[in-house]
Amino acid sequence: QVVAVYGTLSDLLSVASNKLGIKATSVYNGKGGLIDDIALIRDDDVLFVCEGEPFIDPQTDGRPQEELTGSHTDWLTLNVGGRYFTTTRSTLVNKEPDSMLAHMFKDKDAWGNKQDHRGAFLIDRSPEYFEPILNYLRHGQLIVNDGINLLGVLEEARFFGIDSLIEHLETAIKNSQPAEDHSPLSRKEFVRFLLATPTKSELRCQGLNFSGADLSRLDLRYINFKMANLSRCNLAHANLCCANLERADLSGSVLDCANLQGVKMLCSNAEGASLKGCNFEDPSGLKANLEGANLKGVDMEGSQMTGINLRVATLKNAKLKNCNLRGATLAGTDLE
Repeated sequence: QVVAVYGTLSDLLSVASNKLGIKATSVYNGKGGLIDDIALIRDDDVLFVCEGEPFIDPQTDGRPQEELTGSHTDWLTLNVGGRYFTTTRSTLVNKEPDSMLAHMFKDKDAWGNKQDHRGAFLIDRSPEYFEPILNYLRHGQLIVNDGINLLGVLEEARFFGIDSLIEHLETAIKNSQPAEDHSPLSRKEFVRFLLATPTKSELRCQGLNFSGADLSRLDLRYINFKMANLSRCNLAHANLCCANLERADLSGSVLDCANLQGVKMLCSNAEGASLKGCNFEDPSGLKANLEGANLKGVDMEGSQMTGINLRVATLKNAKLKNCNLRGATLAGTDLE
């Protein structure tokens, strides 16, 4: 509309309201400058009248300047599993340009991302696990609040393809795992096991670590110590009748005066152990089996070894003074 400008600014607004059928409240020049005095208007000026809304340059079709220039600094709101996150396009794109998030928001509408009623982009993922990922894209540091499972964050990082974050998370998860406890069992702990086990039940101790423990004078009958670590243990006067010590490590242990009737010590390692005065003879005829055992340097002085099986065992430098070996099996035994 072309109108004559006269009087005051209020007169101009009144004329514009009548001509355009609106309630004009503000007048802008062609560059968006707000006119507050009619003296600022020049001949042939193009004026824009509005009802109070901000000035929008018609040459931009109402779109923000960032959209026309393709800038990655415009703001975005994400609806992740019902929780809203506001960030910039550059945060999602620049840190990990090959990630799924970068591809989703690098080019506007390239993926046709769905939006909710508030205009936020919908992402069907866990918000608790997404938050550490977004913060990582912002500042490059992995910070996870207490109570957040690192495995969940790792799965989200894999889903979105945040490769550099995956390495950080795998390291953090590995460091957060409790160290494996290989400490040996003590006498007190083992006695609890014994007291809690019914007398007719077999206690299974395969592969357990008893290294250096004091197990002297305990009733260890029929216990399965297969492949257990009993090195440097004190088993003096212990009752090991019919115990299974197959492939167990008894090196350096003390078994003086222990009851070893019917014991199974196949391929066990008792190098350097002391077995003085031990009883291997079972009146019922059950023979102790030490086949293939390593008995190097063992002191077996005064032991009752009637009927013992020492087939292919190694007794190099062993002390057998005053031992009773009547009926013992010594085929292939190294007695050097």
